[in-house]
Formats: sequence, C-alpha cells, structure tokens
Amino acid sequence: MALGSAPAAAASAAACSASAGPHQKQVEKFLGLKVDGKQSTADCKKIRAFQNEHGITPALGYAGPLTWRTMNTMLEQRAAGKNPNKAGKCPVDKGRIACVDLTRQLSWIQDGKKLAFGPVPVRTGKDGDETRTGAKKIYWRNIDHVSSIYKVKMPYAQFFDGGQAFHSVTKSVWNPPGSAGCVNMRHADAKAYWKRLKNGDDVYVYGRKPGT
Repeated sequence: MALGSAPAAAASAAACSASAGPHQKQVEKFLGLKVDGKQSTADCKKIRAFQNEHGITPALGYAGPLTWRTMNTMLEQRAAGKNPNKAGKCPVDKGRIACVDLTRQLSWIQDGKKLAFGPVPVRTGKDGDETRTGAKKIYWRNIDHVSSIYKVKMPYAQFFDGGQAFHSVTKSVWNPPGSAGCVNMRHADAKAYWKRLKNGDDVYVYGRKPGT
C-alpha cells in the first residue's frame, strides 16, 4: 500500500454531503426521516447507507436523481402487490409465461391469467445494453453457467434471447446502471424460476427501464 493512501481513503469514507439534494424531501419520506427538505448529519448517514447497500456512487449521502430513481422504482414495485399484470400488458393466452416489465424492473410467472410466482425485483440491461423487448422462448438452461464473455458466474441461467438470460447475481438487483442485457435476479428468485420454467416456455419482455 502506498504511503498516505490509508488516510486518504479514510477521509473519503468520512465525507458526507452537507447539501440538500434536488430530491431531498422524497428521499427523506422514503427513508422515514423528518421531511423538511433540509440536509442533516442524520439524513446524510441514512442516505449514504442506502447508497452503499445498493452500489449507488458516489455514496456521499446526497439526495440526487439516481438515488431517488432507485427509490421510486422500489415504490412502484411495492405498489404492484400481487397483481403485477393489472394493465394486461403480458399475454395471458400462452399458458406458462415469464413476464418482464422493464419500466418497473419487475418479473413474475403466470399460468394463463393466474399468478404462479412473484412478482420479484430484477436488474435489466443498462443504457446501450438494454434487455430486448418482445416475445421470446427459453431455449437453453445451465445451472452453473459461466459467461465466456465477461468471465463471471451466472447461476441458474435460462437463456431466452441470444446471450440474454435470467440468472442469479450476488450484488443488489437495484444496483445501477444495470446488467449487460441479462435479467439479474436474487439467488432465491433465480432458483425458483429454475424450478418452475423449462425449455420452450414463453418469455415476454416489455416497457423501458428508467435511465435508458
């Protein structure tokens, strides 16, 4: 370690924004803080903890657009409840189908009109590497897949469009900016999808991810 790097790192870690961000009140409300639009030390620490948990950088406790966008996506996911297909955008005439709503970053499995599993939060493709929309089918599955391009593990991989697949990740599914096109899932959710889906099952992707 280079001389002086530890103090510099400590100083950086201790940095906390004293400024109120453009989404201060929304962020305060989301985190259960006093909603006054004014930044406090307590506000900054709570905001920064959220940023660190989900890999939002720089984690300075500033209530900026990316932090609020992440929180707003969470609110939309919660609002979906147990009726994620209320708007009828995912087909209900296909039998078993895995639906992916890019706008809300949600996925679920339907049996016709019946909700079979979910909804669960997902992390889809970032700007320039968007998860492609439209009707797909699962065509290849590999429980212990390792990407030949990115050299990373993709547990419970179920491919449905070129190199794009459902698979488990260890990082937060709310971690921006997103994947390289795959539908990233929490481990338990990816495992549940693995048990419920098979080759030939339908997948339908629609909407547009915030920030793309």
